[in-house]
Amino acid sequence: MFKFPSLLRLLQRGRQQPDQPHKALPASGVEQSSNELHEQPEDGSTSLQNILSQFEDCSDLSHVSLHGDGLHLVYFSHLIQKEVWDRQVLTTLRETPPEQLAALMSQAPFTSADGSKDIVLAILDGGTAIFYQDRVHLAFVTGGETRAVNQSETESVITGPHDAFVETAETNLSLIRRRVKSSHLKVVKLTVGEVSKNTVYILYIKDIANMHFVHTMIERIQSIEVDAVYDGNMLTQYFDDQPNSVFPQFLTTERTDSAASKLIGGRVLCLVDGSPTIISAPAAFLEFFSSPDDYYQRWMLGTATRLLRLVAFLITIIFTAFYVSVTTYHYEMIPETLIITLTESRSRVPFPPLYEALLMEITIELLREAGARLPTKIGQTIGIVGGIVIGQAAVQAGLTSNILIIAVASSAIASFVVPSYVMSASIRLVRFGLIVLAGIWGNFGLILGVTALTIHISGITSLGSSYLIPIAPMKWNDWRDVLIRAPLWMIKDRPSQPQSPNQVKNKMRK
Repeated sequence: MFKFPSLLRLLQRGRQQPDQPHKALPASGVEQSSNELHEQPEDGSTSLQNILSQFEDCSDLSHVSLHGDGLHLVYFSHLIQKEVWDRQVLTTLRETPPEQLAALMSQAPFTSADGSKDIVLAILDGGTAIFYQDRVHLAFVTGGETRAVNQSETESVITGPHDAFVETAETNLSLIRRRVKSSHLKVVKLTVGEVSKNTVYILYIKDIANMHFVHTMIERIQSIEVDAVYDGNMLTQYFDDQPNSVFPQFLTTERTDSAASKLIGGRVLCLVDGSPTIISAPAAFLEFFSSPDDYYQRWMLGTATRLLRLVAFLITIIFTAFYVSVTTYHYEMIPETLIITLTESRSRVPFPPLYEALLMEITIELLREAGARLPTKIGQTIGIVGGIVIGQAAVQAGLTSNILIIAVASSAIASFVVPSYVMSASIRLVRFGLIVLAGIWGNFGLILGVTALTIHISGITSLGSSYLIPIAPMKWNDWRDVLIRAPLWMIKDRPSQPQSPNQVKNKMRK
């Protein structure tokens, strides 16, 4: 299937890895404890008794006997499509004479199984194990309740497609295949989780993606030794280049058009079964400030919107800290017409600007978290009414000044302009550190914090590639699709960061 020998060896290792013992667990891959909630060790037998013993105390397991107990079906009824299963499997086996069952098992949808571990995993994946004449066959009619394809709640756009990924890997793969109709789109299947056995898919386009990043992604995922992984955002934390950095080093998205554009741009995608989040690697810092609808509107509007997001980024991290610095140490920077208003506003405030700013920032974060956790309609009411009531009451009570309310509200609004929620949360956390530095050392502390932040971002890598590209290192060709969004006919090359062997993606002329 693949022409790359090193990749083939990695895939073979990936198939063998589940059989390898966990460093902290016994060879079965599950820790034995007194509560007996984990799997029992298998003896390798494919007998019906052995398989049933491994599912002991599983009241949701179904066991059906046919043809005078000569044929046994073992499956989970809530993991299959019941109507299709009744028609294709149960009815077919029930109506087939016993002397013709052997010939029937050699036809689709039945496949032979080798080893008790394969049988157990097949049952857990929604398959049906069929025991007949000392042989075990499998029939896959998977199904169960899944969420319908809807628009993303965290990455909404005004124009363009609105479909988003769901928690079912098969559905997500179909959504990508419908957008990238190419046989060069390759999918590598891996398994993560000693207990949960989560299926992870690596997607890339042959001859466009750099195979070094594909190999690196596979190696890092295969090196993960944990009991369970529940989401793509959780998976990225196990193979970050700098796990202690506050900034995300892999772009995550729930939008199908965004995932398809990353693939065509030469990047590698990672899809976790059970998660609607798709991981794109490698990622750059400025990539988190672009949105899919930048390409669905005129290039001047897309450019203006991107520049507005960068301005919002600066407002989010600096505005409140600058207020604390100026009102604490640098009154000479305030215009004369404003200093009188500011003095009157702060005359009743008993706290220094640092405590005043931290109090209001924490209050805004509490309102933001409350609005996110409550039902949608109630959350919107809490966010709007709570912000107005608390802000007005705080000013009247003398706990804060009017100008600080404006600064904090502007910073909060600006943080919502960033398209990526993960990056927005990281920026909000950095803002607290800059406020503290500004309160201690004034403008010097603010400049010191911004400098340290710039040095930190410059040192981050994503799968070994620079996080601050195309600024460091400087790649002038990439600027046409980073800080600005040039006309589509001018964006002829793929981004430099994925190091694609096929850089040209657009041959059109004006």
